[in-house]
Amino acid sequence: MTPKVLETKLPPDSILNARVKPKDFLDCYSVASYLPPRRAAEVITHFPPWARVLLLLRRVVTLPFGLSNDGPDAEDKLGPFPVEIENSHELIAGFDDKHLNFRVSVMSHNGGVYLATWVRPHNIGGRIYLKCILPFHILIARNALFRVAAEA
Repeated sequence: MTPKVLETKLPPDSILNARVKPKDFLDCYSVASYLPPRRAAEVITHFPPWARVLLLLRRVVTLPFGLSNDGPDAEDKLGPFPVEIENSHELIAGFDDKHLNFRVSVMSHNGGVYLATWVRPHNIGGRIYLKCILPFHILIARNALFRVAAEA
């Protein structure tokens, strides 16, 4: 049976909620799974080949604008994302860049894994960037949760 990935609200006890302001972008998807946050985040950031091609294209397109592609140096990273907070039910990773700040939350909650993305654009460049990548972001996020469900 194909797992159901649902667009949903971020659970109220997510630490990520403290960052959200009215003009910020926030989306959240969930799937039935009992994977702990770290393992789910590892699955999520192990991108399939088609998503790696999209990320490579992003790298090429954004290079002239000086945007970060690998994130800042950090001891604990998942893919290009430095881990900022980790506890038994949630992992938050991401960083601040000149055009926007973003964080990804991977949360295990009531028999589901939730994947939320928070973005705060700083300027018109950040808002344009967000609009351009949004369709691809949705594809990648939903695919990531299908892979999380398959891992369980």
